Amino acid sequence: QVWLEESGGGLVQAGDSLRLSCTGPGRTFSNLVMGWFRQAPGREREFVAGMSWLAGETDYADSVKGRFTISFDNDENTMFLRMNSLQPEDTAVYYCAATWRGELATTSKGYDYWGQGTQVTVSS
Repeated sequence: QVWLEESGGGLVQAGDSLRLSCTGPGRTFSNLVMGWFRQAPGREREFVAGMSWLAGETDYADSVKGRFTISFDNDENTMFLRMNSLQPEDTAVYYCAATWRGELATTSKGYDYWGQGTQVTVSS
């Protein structure tokens, strides 16, 4: 079992930045494939960004490329999502996800463990 905890969400204005964090108490993330997803009201959960530390791979949804950056701090055992130039359409609950399966998936079915989510609201 992998327990994940997100933090860092909040209410910001369009153009602002936020950094989300994902920690896993007692768990080493470097052996996992990790991802960020988001879900807006009335919409399906969608892939935002993912990374495989061991493979050195990252991937982003087209809608966030150039604005969001996924990263991992091995010393802190924490994954981050830096979000710049936020827009109202980025408003959603953001979830941290993880899997042992080794493949950097871009759908929710590719992940086995999920956090509770953190709300990001961007006002215009």
